[in-house]
Amino acid sequence: ENHCLSASLGGFGSFENQIVIMEAFIGSGAATLSKPWTQINKAAKNQRKPTSVRMNAVPAAKVQQQTQRFPAAAPVFDDKAQKLVQMAGSPSTSSAGQHKKITLLGCTGSIGVQTLDIVQEQPELFSVVGLSAGSNIDLLEQQTRKFKPQIICVQNEKLYPELKKRLSDMPQVKIVSGNQGVVEVAAYGDADTVVTGIVGCAGLLPTIAAIKSGKNIALANKETLIAGGPVVVPLVKKHNVMMTPADSEHSAIFQCLQGAPYNSLSKVILTASGGAFRDWDVKDLQKVTVADALKHPNWSMGAKITIDSATLMNKGLEVIEAHYLFGASYDDIEIVVHPQSIIHSMVEFKDTSVIAQLGWPDMRLPLLYAMSWPNRVQMPYSRLDLVKQGQLTFRAPDHAKYPCMDLAYAAGRKGGSMPAVLNAANEAAVELFRAEKIHYLQIAKVIEATMESHKNEWLAQPTLDDIVSLDTHARVVAKEL
Repeated sequence: ENHCLSASLGGFGSFENQIVIMEAFIGSGAATLSKPWTQINKAAKNQRKPTSVRMNAVPAAKVQQQTQRFPAAAPVFDDKAQKLVQMAGSPSTSSAGQHKKITLLGCTGSIGVQTLDIVQEQPELFSVVGLSAGSNIDLLEQQTRKFKPQIICVQNEKLYPELKKRLSDMPQVKIVSGNQGVVEVAAYGDADTVVTGIVGCAGLLPTIAAIKSGKNIALANKETLIAGGPVVVPLVKKHNVMMTPADSEHSAIFQCLQGAPYNSLSKVILTASGGAFRDWDVKDLQKVTVADALKHPNWSMGAKITIDSATLMNKGLEVIEAHYLFGASYDDIEIVVHPQSIIHSMVEFKDTSVIAQLGWPDMRLPLLYAMSWPNRVQMPYSRLDLVKQGQLTFRAPDHAKYPCMDLAYAAGRKGGSMPAVLNAANEAAVELFRAEKIHYLQIAKVIEATMESHKNEWLAQPTLDDIVSLDTHARVVAKEL
């Protein structure tokens, strides 16, 4: 991955076309790897003007090989995952009753509260080792008294003395604070699984700490892979941990892929509700207010992700996450608007068969599966009634209404450091919009301009330090823009 073809690729057009051609040659065994990409690219620029080459110039067979060459962070297509699924289905070896110890990052947010609902419903299956919160020490105190964790953290260091005072009657609980405190909680003790419910790129470092300490990850923080995929995926493999998706779309894909043989996946189909403005005309978006953007038609979520749903950036980010989780190429990940949010996503296999996962829009279901995989846990939730639902409809997303979606695809295809910049710029733009410093329609413009400013500093293989630095820098650039 550090090197490219010794032959010059300058005549094959754009960077993306060069990558396609390059991987086709590598897949055929027709070339050797010798020179770094920067040398190849520099040499190419000094040669003749690029010639336009269509993406379909590569034979379909080569594209199919290319799809399967990406590593998958989620436990799919490998022998270990297959064996665990088989064991879960065997009466003699089923671990359905195995107790799991959970650490929860972001315990006072929407994900955190719903995760603790599951723990409360199934105390024989789950217990809590650690909790971390941002600033809501009232709820953190209640949760600490109820679930009795070994360690807790309040990220807002100014609130540490007050929290320490309130819990003075619980000396057995270790209390820490700040960003480093969150990292400490993530790596602490004998937790089996860390549920990452922290919003945004703030979840990256704690997730890495948990992975390095050998803990499985129930991933509810998509930014961990979007920004840090080039670093996180190799760490998951190195430390032999499981990363299970805890958001509805990727959980659906994960469930559909259970038992699927290697090299059988043809396409991932992500469903999108369409967000707050799915039924608005594009011209009416000039009138959008913050309150309008926070009115999600189907889901109850936090403010940031609800606005991401309105712009469809959340779906664009999920495209990048799906690439890292399941190893699918960007050409094989499709977005379909499904207003009812009953089909949470689908997969198409090589024989054109499509498998979908259905359920009421309830975040507890994917959270439960991420925590209990490869087992199924009986819960007292409402059963899906298709007759009551009556209708399932689909339509293509409107690219004029949702420009953020295309920006996410572009960042994902560029790869390297660009998804991290996209993510940081989006977080900054949404923050500016919520503060009413920019209009809704300027969100995409701020993101695009930030990505454009990064082109000359783009890194093919960013380190963790690079990603953290770029995240900070991109936010500054976005706010200045």
